[in-house]
Amino acid sequence: SGRRESATDPLTPEAHVPGTSEPRLTKTKFVSGLQCTKMLWWLVHEPDAEELEIDPATQFLFDRGHEVGRVAQTYVPGGVLIDVPHRERRRRLEETAEALRHGAKVLYEAAIEHDGVMILADILERVRGGWNLIEVKSTTSVKPQHLPDVAVQTHVLRGAGLEVRRAELMHLNRECRYPDLSNLFERADVTEEVAGIIDEVPAQIRALKRTLAGPLPDVKIGDHCHKPYECAFLERCWPEPPPHAVGTLYRLAKSRRVEYESEGYRTILDLPRGEALTAIQERQRKAARTNDLVVDPGLREALDDLEPPLGYLDFETVAPPIPVWKGCRPYDAVPVQLSVHIQAAGGGLTHHEWLADGPGDPRETLARKLIEFTEGAKTILAYSAPFERRCIEDLQEHLPRLATRLDAVLSRLVDFLPIVRDRVYHPRFAGSFGLKSVAPALVPGLSYDALEIAAGDEASRMLYGLLLKSDGMSAAEKKRLRQDLLKYCRMDTEALVGMHRELIRLA
Repeated sequence: SGRRESATDPLTPEAHVPGTSEPRLTKTKFVSGLQCTKMLWWLVHEPDAEELEIDPATQFLFDRGHEVGRVAQTYVPGGVLIDVPHRERRRRLEETAEALRHGAKVLYEAAIEHDGVMILADILERVRGGWNLIEVKSTTSVKPQHLPDVAVQTHVLRGAGLEVRRAELMHLNRECRYPDLSNLFERADVTEEVAGIIDEVPAQIRALKRTLAGPLPDVKIGDHCHKPYECAFLERCWPEPPPHAVGTLYRLAKSRRVEYESEGYRTILDLPRGEALTAIQERQRKAARTNDLVVDPGLREALDDLEPPLGYLDFETVAPPIPVWKGCRPYDAVPVQLSVHIQAAGGGLTHHEWLADGPGDPRETLARKLIEFTEGAKTILAYSAPFERRCIEDLQEHLPRLATRLDAVLSRLVDFLPIVRDRVYHPRFAGSFGLKSVAPALVPGLSYDALEIAAGDEASRMLYGLLLKSDGMSAAEKKRLRQDLLKYCRMDTEALVGMHRELIRLA
């Protein structure tokens, strides 16, 4: 079996001293504790905290990770799945021990416990003299924060008597292109990297247990609140920032922010008048001082360069981790929806929109609609247009027969973002030039608040579900979701129209 003898038999769940509490560490909690012991303390002692309720965005990430994990199992076939609900700890341990006793060659989601830490190993692969531990990640590369995760698993497995010969991270491969998914995953050997940190794990476990046995630890706020993962309890520790907080200065370097705050500058208004700032930051400071909109010279000339009639363009995309359309790679952003407003000859506007229907490849239809909808525009405005440009270039690669016509669209595409960023600032921007910050501040009455879908990442999630995971949806649910998505995408181009009109008035 490749199993080595130890004080604890891996084929039976680890015994506990009667009267003591069950172990409260898992590999996830261990990694959280390394990031912040206060976060770990709350995770363990307040498991029903409001902050830990799973919102749709988090659930989407979980579901996507589980999907990648299930597919990864098919690349190490022939295994035994320990298919037991997570809360049934004892049963998970027992079924894992049973599978090991029966000589399983591969295990999926194996539950092993040692040193008061319980792990669920994504994949265990029996090899000569022991096992390969394979941790599956839905990323496209090995990241530093993955290594402690693998290290604590290796420690637990070895302590329970299972010799880990090789530790691997199995991640998605960006070079894979559908329909050939033979190289969908890469298996990176991280044994050497894990060997460099595993000796620290026992002491780390003991320290985390001492923390959990004591009162809430006192941990100062810092970058660890956000890295490598955003803390769910952020609002408990971070004070409400004042208006025009110094950290909102546009593209302020982290080191400079720390310097400002250490010197007692809490807001942009506190900075000395002679402080050297970029042109955009200086405009931001002026807007904060006057509490009013600032418009710099040159706006009229920038707007005059836009040759009418104008079109206003917005795409919405999906980025499946496991590609489903020809030539696509993991996480390729594929446009599946567009909205276009076009200036009409009489000064009014015409609106065009399209949204894919079902799991079929949407690209050719969308490309043809894009060409058709923008035909009358001499300038096509998009906000942060490099995104739309990349989408169109990807369409060209996939649809060479339409490449010339798509190139005509690209030749008229203009980024509206720099026109705003380099000449205009409103205090309500709060240091951000994102569309959802800029448009409501500039355009009277414009708001996304009444929409069911109000942000791009939310739209992408909904599109993913509608197009690729809608088997459980009723016809009425699909219809309602389509309407919500169309309203959202239309609002984005309406926002561009309103911003353009307002900038003309300001100029």
